[in-house]
Amino acid sequence: MTSMITEARPVQFSAPLPEAVDVVVIGAGVAGTATAYFLAEAGVRVLLCEKGRVAGEQSSRNWGWVRQQGRDWAELPIMMEANRIWRGLAERTGEADLAFTERGCLNLASTPALMAKYEAWHEIAKQHQLDTRLLSAEDVAREYPHIAPPAGGRWIGGSITPSDGKAEPFVAIPALARAAEAERAGAVIIEDCAVRTLETAGGRLTGVVTEKGRVACKQAVLAGGAWSTHFAHNAGLSLPQLAIRSTVARTEAAPDVYGPNISTPGLTMRRRADGGYTITSGDLAEHFVSPNSFRWLGKYRKLLKLSAKDVKLTPAAPKGYPGAWGTPRRWKPDEQSPFERRRVLNPDPSPVVVRRIEERLPQRFPKLAGTRIAEAWAGMIDVTPDAVPYMAEDHRLPGLFVATGLSGHGFGIGPAVGRIMADLVRGRSSGHDLARFRTGRFEDGSAIEPGPY
Repeated sequence: MTSMITEARPVQFSAPLPEAVDVVVIGAGVAGTATAYFLAEAGVRVLLCEKGRVAGEQSSRNWGWVRQQGRDWAELPIMMEANRIWRGLAERTGEADLAFTERGCLNLASTPALMAKYEAWHEIAKQHQLDTRLLSAEDVAREYPHIAPPAGGRWIGGSITPSDGKAEPFVAIPALARAAEAERAGAVIIEDCAVRTLETAGGRLTGVVTEKGRVACKQAVLAGGAWSTHFAHNAGLSLPQLAIRSTVARTEAAPDVYGPNISTPGLTMRRRADGGYTITSGDLAEHFVSPNSFRWLGKYRKLLKLSAKDVKLTPAAPKGYPGAWGTPRRWKPDEQSPFERRRVLNPDPSPVVVRRIEERLPQRFPKLAGTRIAEAWAGMIDVTPDAVPYMAEDHRLPGLFVATGLSGHGFGIGPAVGRIMADLVRGRSSGHDLARFRTGRFEDGSAIEPGPY
């Protein structure tokens, strides 16, 4: 069974296009689908439009971690809520594919610098009464003796959060979409239906134009992942965000000998429901240089400095990728948009990452020696200059809400993002301090402070 959703998958959501709704959600990744679910649950008439397939891009291609550990200080309370939501989603929706499994998340350190990061973050965890526990070298040797350190090194400690867990991305998000259809108001979900443009009057949103026709609405939620910044630009809105390629693989079925989700320098993995492991090197993020790379270089300087050793710049994105050279920057409602030309972004996996996985797997996890890689894939992650999301009503266009730039953190936190966005759209308090996630933070003179990435 493949672990990703591509354009080859038959359309599963094909409702007729309504003439009018209360809210249009643009993009059916985890953030958009969860937003539609919570809006429908609250009785709001909502249309969820997806240019390709529900969860076809990064939302079905991620690691599958439901992780509180290591989150940005402002994200952590939201992620803790997401953890609680995940635990009840299967029962709440009747969708077994939304099952959450508590396995814990384990980080191991082989250098004092890395251990210092875990110790510093532990102070944040304590402020929220999270069950994160620091591990000494002796703890690691006693509790995880079958995880080998990098060649010539040793484990000097680590950190574990037992309440963290996992779910299966490529089945969970379509299941959440089915649940949204079945909710009280019944979300209308349409695949192969790109939203081309917004319609406004008097400085407010009045509708959207899709490739299938116009839909009147007073509110919309932009949740287009790596494509969001290009949609926003066509609407005259600057939304700094760049895309990076991340490569992941899965193994064939193997013994269940490594319990928690495990992050180590150069190799990261989790147990899968199909009996294999999802695994990646975790040390190579590839950015295809685009016009926006130069436009926003100053905003990304701090993040690039922090992640320089793990980021590779590639001269140009393949044709049709978000922001590729030659991609139209403006289009009209009656013109085909870039979103229709690339229904599902399905980048080739990095051969460098695949090779690193194959070489390191038997070294780091000796009990899996001889286990073969069954499949490799890649996704494009939407990254903001501070590596934390946008979650807000746009400060320039009343009625447009933005939930994007999840920066590789989206799958686990997605249900809480959806709940928050649904409340914001309805004019209710989110219950969280969302100042860090405002859309204007990169142009209002505020210092850019990257979170953990």
